[in-house]
Amino acid sequence: MAQTKKLKNRWLVALSGVALHLSIGSAYAWSIFTTPIQEVTSWKASQISFAFSIAIFCLGFSAAFMGRYTDKYGPRVTGTISSIFFGLGIALTGVAISIESLPMLYLSYGLIAGIGLGTGYVTPVSTMMAWFPDRRGLATGMAIMGFGFATLVTTPIAEALMNASNIGLVKTFYVLGAAYFVIMFLASQYIEKPPVGWKPKGYEEETPAESEVQTSGNSSGIVELTAAEALKTKRFWMLWLMLFINITCGIALVSSASPMAQKVTGMSTGLAATMVAIMGIFNGGGRFVWATVSDYMGRANVFTAYFIIDIVALALLYFTKSPIAFAILICIIMTCYGGGFSAVPAFISDIFGTKAVASIHGYILTAWAMAGMAGPLILSFTADKTGSYSSAIVIFIVMSAIALILSFLIRADIKKSAAPANSQQS
Repeated sequence: MAQTKKLKNRWLVALSGVALHLSIGSAYAWSIFTTPIQEVTSWKASQISFAFSIAIFCLGFSAAFMGRYTDKYGPRVTGTISSIFFGLGIALTGVAISIESLPMLYLSYGLIAGIGLGTGYVTPVSTMMAWFPDRRGLATGMAIMGFGFATLVTTPIAEALMNASNIGLVKTFYVLGAAYFVIMFLASQYIEKPPVGWKPKGYEEETPAESEVQTSGNSSGIVELTAAEALKTKRFWMLWLMLFINITCGIALVSSASPMAQKVTGMSTGLAATMVAIMGIFNGGGRFVWATVSDYMGRANVFTAYFIIDIVALALLYFTKSPIAFAILICIIMTCYGGGFSAVPAFISDIFGTKAVASIHGYILTAWAMAGMAGPLILSFTADKTGSYSSAIVIFIVMSAIALILSFLIRADIKKSAAPANSQQS
């Protein structure tokens, strides 16, 4: 009789996951508040931007901690927790600005909202993969795409609120905090895993042959690992390093794209701002497109493609002085940057099973926390020391080459561990 419970629409579950990520992804629009905050406080731009660095750092480590709770208690619980922390953190940011308290800014936006970010980030991913076993890459791409596209939605709304005579900067954070809480809370109530054993109509789970392991990663010889077991494998740390390098290179360019374009190519301030907005489209679109492509091309192959593209694009970026060429190359790199986020959850399920995807994904996201600090630091430090961005680009090319090697090594490790399993089956 338990089977008579009405089954939820998996596309509405997916839409709820997108709504959740659209809300927390607004963190990427933090830079639009820098100048307005400076105008009403005595804070420096670097002090204001450090709040974003703290938030990303907390995102990575709260995701690692809360991922296992998503597996244990379900996405509704962690989604609700996320809505409370993120909404409260954004609202308290307004209070911090109104009383001009820098420590409170770091506490509210950095710590509290950062915890909401990490908790919300891992909430829908494993659930959406469970609803779309036939298209796991598509499922994660849909969810994480929302995070990348969020700046396109948040920026005009936030600017309209700040420019409204009866609202202004401080009240904008109150309005946004309340709105994010409501949207995230309601979305979280609909997100839940499908019944045990449920499969889409007509779907038959495939068991790939050894020749397919190279691309898909399925039937890897390590089946249904717990998070603790996954942490003891070489492939976990190879995947962690690949994601760390991908994010380090990408987030460094995100953090300095506008001044870098102006200095290297002579691009105007207005054109640089337009380029940054367009970057958001490629960041978000890359998350969806690459994740969908990975269902056909295979996750291991997709990661290899990322680093080949990055090496070529960065090498060309090193030499280019053309504003148009610069913008095109940055946008290409952004697709790989965004795609890394969306392909990782499906890659995790390929090589560790689906038993603890949220937990393992959370641990993998500590790479984001570390890269969020490392990337901008490498770029700013080398630029300050040399007066140029060229040295940083060379460093990122070398790092991408290391990641490319890792992408072949993880493929070999998957194939090696799959061989005994396939020989036993035959």
